[in-house]
Amino acid sequence: MLPTERIAAFVKLGEALQNIPPEEKESLTRRAENQNNWFTPESVDSALAGIAYMLTPEKLQKWLSAYELAAVKQPKAVGLMLAGNIPAVGFHDLMCVLLAGHKACLKLSSSDEVLMKWIVAKLIEIDQRFESQISLEEMLKAKDAYIATGSDNSSRYFNYYFGKYPHVIRQNRTSVAVLSGAETVEDFQNLGKDIFKFYGLGCRNVSKLYVKSEENLQLLLHALEMYSGIAAHHKYHNNYDYNKSIYLVNGEKHLDNGFLLLRESEDLVSPISVLNYELYQDLDQLYKSLDANASKIQCMVGNPDYIKGAVPFGAAQHPEPWDYADGVDTLAFLLKL
Repeated sequence: MLPTERIAAFVKLGEALQNIPPEEKESLTRRAENQNNWFTPESVDSALAGIAYMLTPEKLQKWLSAYELAAVKQPKAVGLMLAGNIPAVGFHDLMCVLLAGHKACLKLSSSDEVLMKWIVAKLIEIDQRFESQISLEEMLKAKDAYIATGSDNSSRYFNYYFGKYPHVIRQNRTSVAVLSGAETVEDFQNLGKDIFKFYGLGCRNVSKLYVKSEENLQLLLHALEMYSGIAAHHKYHNNYDYNKSIYLVNGEKHLDNGFLLLRESEDLVSPISVLNYELYQDLDQLYKSLDANASKIQCMVGNPDYIKGAVPFGAAQHPEPWDYADGVDTLAFLLKL
């Protein structure tokens, strides 16, 4: 396939995602939720909308104009070990492999088979030539290169087995937010999207706050009341009840608005239903702390006019196609194979 044909197919996929027939979408979301209770219809809709957001001709052109795509005479077999923490989280890797002209050999997460299989089928429906470029496999052996996403523990396993091949191996990451103290109610409500979307399971979900005053936290909890419906999800509520009971039994200081717990901690990662916070006074010192943890931070949320490199409140879960999962340019890696 020529590069222009590959790009055109993904544009058509974006259009298809915006126009899924209601009965087909209902069936798809129901099957996805039956497989993984965290994948509610709302979460699946958000994930598919996020993919469609990336697949407009304008965004693909802006992204791909930085690369030299070409027809590939001898495509490489690229093994993709996909995560399953949020719906269709492995799509971007699949897209990069196919746009680079290589063959995508997918080891799907057992938590996210329904959506990824549906997307693969939709791509093949759009252009049947993708059928020879995509394979679903149980064991990823003897591939030319590997892209694997997992936990810090599984990354050691991936490095052991895939380290001698060209590879991109990702570990645990999370996202943080920095508050200046001048935030509005609207800012806090937008921050709620970064905290609660996908129930906090994604690497772009905010799990840690840096604040100048605990007074800001009271204002935040009040503004987040609009998200109280999240407690209706039984798994989320079970996590909330469990963590609250632990803090109460241990006498650990925390704030509570009935569905979200805030505790002071230096830890970047917090349990589901919990948001860690840390006080800071000096912005330069905060930058040093963030830089020291750069390998663990996926994105930083805040007012871009206050904190350099920040993603605006509410935008963390809307990555652009050029926002790579770990800061490593996946497409550049694939084009060099």
